[in-house]
Amino acid sequence: EELQLLLSGSFIPNKFDMRKTAAELTAQHLLQHKERRLGGGSRIDVVSAFKLRWNLGLDAEKLLRGLSHKDLRYIITTFDGSCSLQEAIEEAANHVEDEENTQTACPDGPGVKVIGRFNRLELIDPLADAAVFGDANLTFSMNLATHRKDFGHVGRVIATTFEEVETLRERYSEIDQSIKMLEDHHAEVYHGVDCTRIALDPRFEGMEGKLGAVYYNFPHSGAIQGFFDSNPMVNWRHDNLMRLFFRALRSFVKPGGVVKLASNSGATGVRYSFIVGSAIENEFIHTETMPFMEWHLHRYGRSYGDRRDTYKRPDAKNNQSYNAQNAAADMVYCFSFAPSGSTLPKQQIRLPPPLKVLAQCRDGAFKNIPPGSAQRALLAKKLHERFLKEVCGTHVG
Repeated sequence: EELQLLLSGSFIPNKFDMRKTAAELTAQHLLQHKERRLGGGSRIDVVSAFKLRWNLGLDAEKLLRGLSHKDLRYIITTFDGSCSLQEAIEEAANHVEDEENTQTACPDGPGVKVIGRFNRLELIDPLADAAVFGDANLTFSMNLATHRKDFGHVGRVIATTFEEVETLRERYSEIDQSIKMLEDHHAEVYHGVDCTRIALDPRFEGMEGKLGAVYYNFPHSGAIQGFFDSNPMVNWRHDNLMRLFFRALRSFVKPGGVVKLASNSGATGVRYSFIVGSAIENEFIHTETMPFMEWHLHRYGRSYGDRRDTYKRPDAKNNQSYNAQNAAADMVYCFSFAPSGSTLPKQQIRLPPPLKVLAQCRDGAFKNIPPGSAQRALLAKKLHERFLKEVCGTHVG
């Protein structure tokens, strides 16, 4: 499909571009073509997401925006395309809720506003467990645990880090205190967790179908020295991270459970299309994209998640601990798990570049290394071995 697009189109990369190579520009062109079908990476409210999912027109959107909270939530939850939207609206108007709960509150309020507030205030299932992945300094998990305790939730918080605790102690002097605080809030803390392989992690045995909420903030597969995240030689790693993450969640998230990933809409590593596309591919419905700064849980100590955290401390008060991107462009991508019951095909992943291609690379870490030199061959071999390990499930970094 991508080759056909290039052959049939008129795109030609600008070989005089001062910032990006021809390969990066071509990859960007292909991604932008794909992203046109996903609605963009910035703010998308619940009606816009629903409209995009069902390919509805402006008249349908106008009808949906005028619905009450009760009617709009009913349609978003039950509509399957088997009847017209007008028939679904009439059915929603006649529907009477069987019980009162958080989701049935304020039934006559404006639907878009109430559901948006519901997402921003993090009114999740009080009985189900919630898991946080890739929380390097555990400050987000502490925020979530406090939030759930204040709301009287009985579900656990499962806080995980990719690094082992010994590494965390080198980077965050307060990590033991953070772990104690979480355990005092009846949370469980697991270290050395690869979020793409939780099905193979014995600590997650018995959690199948029990997670009501999952969080993964600012995902990243790790930097490769000398390469920008957008470079095609390394960008495939970020795509695979999202594909395998959502596939792994299928066994553990309960139907209707929510998944939220925070990321910058302009991120060139884990692009928003990797997040949304991988979620949809694994039957996680895209329900909304909301600005990160509007989220009730946004005040926590963000970190790089690598050795830089040793000398660059988080600043949750001003949200300036990570200033490489525009904070106004930070978004929270919200999903709901809606399994069809069908068996999905095996998860496809992107393969790393062959050794021959790496050896011929003229940018990134190879830019200043003479072609055909032993140094270039050695670097290509090391990177190729690392990429093979990663694509086989062994993360390095």
